[in-house]
Amino acid sequence: MARDELAAWLRLLETPGIGLESARRLLALTGSAQAIFDLPGDAWAAALSSAQCESLARPPANFDDLLTQTWDWLNADPAHDILLLGDADYPAALLQTADPPLLLYLHGKRELLGDAALAVVGSRNPTAQGRDNAAQFAHALSRAGLSIVSGLALGIDGAAHQGALDGEREGGASTIAVLGTGLDQIYPRRHLKLSQEIIARGLLISEYSLGTPVLPPNFPRRNRIIAGLSLGCLVVEAALKSGSLITARLASEAGREVFAIPGSIHSPLSQGCHALIRQGAKLVERVEDVLEELKMPPGAARAESGSASAQAHLSREQTQVLNLMGFEPVSLDGLAQRGGWPVADLSGLLLELELNGEIARLAGQLFQRRKCA
Repeated sequence: MARDELAAWLRLLETPGIGLESARRLLALTGSAQAIFDLPGDAWAAALSSAQCESLARPPANFDDLLTQTWDWLNADPAHDILLLGDADYPAALLQTADPPLLLYLHGKRELLGDAALAVVGSRNPTAQGRDNAAQFAHALSRAGLSIVSGLALGIDGAAHQGALDGEREGGASTIAVLGTGLDQIYPRRHLKLSQEIIARGLLISEYSLGTPVLPPNFPRRNRIIAGLSLGCLVVEAALKSGSLITARLASEAGREVFAIPGSIHSPLSQGCHALIRQGAKLVERVEDVLEELKMPPGAARAESGSASAQAHLSREQTQVLNLMGFEPVSLDGLAQRGGWPVADLSGLLLELELNGEIARLAGQLFQRRKCA
């Protein structure tokens, strides 16, 4: 991309009052961003209001600084790139949505935009089981050849990205993170290391210019890109007012499949998933439920660990405790009554499971396998 072309795109997209719809109308008149500014000002009136024409007639504030910053960024690293709506490799799935972005900033592997992908989203404050579900499903779906798209948020998003990266290490597809800030403003900062892993083996993308800070309205808006890049959207855990339901709705409106993992009727973080299922989302208990709906062969997708493997690391008493606990909340006294154990003995077994990291990990996998059986 030449500097003059970049300048035209930045001026078009950063001018106050010129939204994507207005920009599309101008591009329809001329065919290119540069040609827009070659037109006489009165020609813009065919596509813009008088106030918009007046705004577009002069570069936005601090435009020269933004142009220099963006040009320097673009040339600083071969992994920095810009994707335009008219580019040959613009993702067809995103192009077919109602509001595709005109320009995307990229950092990482641009070629991933051509991969089949699935969005995996959910709560920023998931349960431990929800986090494990996100990582395990993303891992297996990556192994099956699906890139995992999410929003780099805390909780389910981060677990999904990490699960996909683990799958990529084993020969699977990778992950795409869609940011609600500029690519130089990683948010949340706790995911800075994760973002660097994604840059190395996946892709970060944003429609927001460099320097764009955390602005709450931008995050729901970026969800249309998460949905648009994907064949479907898997919601792992979500409350009724979760932003994940926005992504699911946008996926449905774009004609994509919506999937939801059910949970406990007592958990607020299951209510959003249950609402989606009542509205027609596919209930998901196994990775194969997603692959079958998308008409993809299971391939390498498989559960992370079989129940027999997990069982081998647990004593008979520990396995009995897990079986008696089930999947609903239960008090220590209630669990003791179910098993006929003294409370002191039961406390010791639970403490063993909690303190032994390997056993706790396998116990969690055993729970997941029993749910998917």
